[in-house]
Amino acid sequence: MLHLATDADTGHIVASAVTGRDADDGSQVGLLLDEVDGPVASFTGDGVYDRDDVYTAVAIRHPEAAVIVPPRANAVPSEAAGIAPTQRDAHLRCIAERGRTGWQRISGYGWRALVESDIARWKRIIGDGLRFQTEGCQATEVVIAAKVLNRMLELGRPEYVRIA
Repeated sequence: MLHLATDADTGHIVASAVTGRDADDGSQVGLLLDEVDGPVASFTGDGVYDRDDVYTAVAIRHPEAAVIVPPRANAVPSEAAGIAPTQRDAHLRCIAERGRTGWQRISGYGWRALVESDIARWKRIIGDGLRFQTEGCQATEVVIAAKVLNRMLELGRPEYVRIA
């Protein structure tokens, strides 16, 4: 499986990992964050990342980073929510007060759409799957593909203007 971390501001792929099918996305967060050069302002992901180990991995490596992950529908606040609320507790409180759409607007969750566009760009240009079968070759293939896509971004991005 291919795991990518992108910079939502620039669209650049900043980290990647190739794993077997048995590895889940959340388990790769720490490894991907270890590859990132420089500070991380926020970690944004979908509901699959609503796990304690994800919040911990981000907090260990980038204590100031915001974790913007929608809590699951059946999520409950932590035991310390009244005394020392976590980022997740704050998300739950905001959702209770403003609804999921309000939380998405306030938290900046909409930036995730830009990252999804980056993944779609990968699939459109590079393809849905990896060509090589061995782990080492797959890792090399991913690094080369990421460098190619990043270079394409450096050459220029389209500017869209609404006319109607």
